[in-house]
Amino acid sequence: MNLYKDKDTIAAGRRHTVGLKSDGMVTAVGDNKYGQCDVSGWCDVVAVAAGNVHMATNTGNAHTIGLKSDGTVVAVGWNKHGQCDVNDWRDIIVVAAGWRRTIGLKSDGTVVAVGRNNEGECNVSGWHGILAVAAGDWHTIGLKLDGTVTAVGNNRYQQCNVSGWRDIVAIAAGYLHTVGLKSDGTVVAVGRNKEGECDVGGWHGIVTIAAGSYHTIGLKSDGTVAAVGWNEHGQCHVSGWRDIVAVAVGCAHTLGLKSDGTVVAVGDNEYGQCDVSGWRGIQLPDN
Repeated sequence: MNLYKDKDTIAAGRRHTVGLKSDGMVTAVGDNKYGQCDVSGWCDVVAVAAGNVHMATNTGNAHTIGLKSDGTVVAVGWNKHGQCDVNDWRDIIVVAAGWRRTIGLKSDGTVVAVGRNNEGECNVSGWHGILAVAAGDWHTIGLKLDGTVTAVGNNRYQQCNVSGWRDIVAIAAGYLHTVGLKSDGTVVAVGRNKEGECDVGGWHGIVTIAAGSYHTIGLKSDGTVAAVGWNEHGQCHVSGWRDIVAVAVGCAHTLGLKSDGTVVAVGDNEYGQCDVSGWRGIQLPDN
């Protein structure tokens, strides 16, 4: 069994974008105020994650996480809350990055977390039998082996009300909403819905999901992409995309990885976070 199959090879923060190349090296574009794009020396990486922050927060703090083939983790960027203190992590198979924190899933199904915990979003030490993790701004989601979902952290908009979900195969977390992909290709969502980010009830044939601050993306089995939610920066303008094999979502921009290893992007580009047209050789998610 390949423990690293389907890990994230593209990632989006609020103001930066990260790509994992097929040779295990990493590239990044966008805001680098805190060194979150200083990944050129990384090697043997099998997955990447990028810390995000919702648009209402004017600070650009962010961090970038890399999961290495030996199960260790590297991190760069803003570290005020210790979200980059992952040097002692071992046996990690999945990483996720939220606002000011980092989540790691271990091969035994347990979960570790570092960083901001004001809302209890890092209270995952009791989790077991976890298959996947996702990090919103203030809440953390875990997908269990039996297809159920658990959650900790801020629940102001009921974004943690997932205890009734069943038959889930993938999860995503935005600023204040949570999304679940079911085995039949339909999608469920709970939480804040002021911009329609939870209006996924009509989706079918979905194979991958991603959540931004106020928008939600679904990759369909035919390589096309669906989007709902906030679109002020054009981050939902994905209807023309074809041949997509993976998606990633930042605060207000959306990424699509094509089957030829190139990347497309739409949305907010104030810091050059969508300047990925020259990228080549990005690792496909099933490599």
